[in-house]
Amino acid sequence: MKPQLVIFDCDGVLVDSEAISNPLLRAALSEYGLHMTLDEVIQTYVGRSMPAVVSISEELLGRKLPEDFLDVLQEKTFAAFEHNLKAVPGVEGLIRSLIDQDIKICVASSGSFEKMAVTLGITGLKKYFKGRIFSTVQVERGKPYPDLYLYAADQMGVEPANCLVIEDSVPGVQGAVAAGMEVIAYSSRGNCDRLKKAGGLVFDEMSEIQKHI
Repeated sequence: MKPQLVIFDCDGVLVDSEAISNPLLRAALSEYGLHMTLDEVIQTYVGRSMPAVVSISEELLGRKLPEDFLDVLQEKTFAAFEHNLKAVPGVEGLIRSLIDQDIKICVASSGSFEKMAVTLGITGLKKYFKGRIFSTVQVERGKPYPDLYLYAADQMGVEPANCLVIEDSVPGVQGAVAAGMEVIAYSSRGNCDRLKKAGGLVFDEMSEIQKHI
């Protein structure tokens, strides 16, 4: 059966932001003594909210980061987005196909509303999701908990069992599975095994996801 609602993650699914933001995060953490490989950064932080990133980093460091850490990082990240950010290849075609089939769509992201306004605005995707953008700041617990997906489904008036989530991170897939939703994992970083283990049906092309739906 076709889903009644497709819930999109934002970073790495709608906008190709991970390749820009993860190296910047790695460099920022390195400045304060937390040295990680790029793969370690991806495994540790992708899919998490920025407050969770800070909490995890401070636990690893054993001390607090500066109060303006996120503000400084966000300024650098947004500047890089302005010059380099693009939509994930093929995702706009998928969105249009879902609209043509009268399938509801929305966004449920660990990112802030401010960040999504920037990234979806730069890539021209914001027009598809007006009034249907949900953030982890609206729920008590972020991914990998199911709260955000359940909240989005409730706001869209669709039962969880009739929802399909498209995610690219392990915490995101875990949260969608916990919400009782079908999950497609979009893999563009060679992390297929981890996504499969988390419970996602893995695809590496948006066109293949379109055919599957």
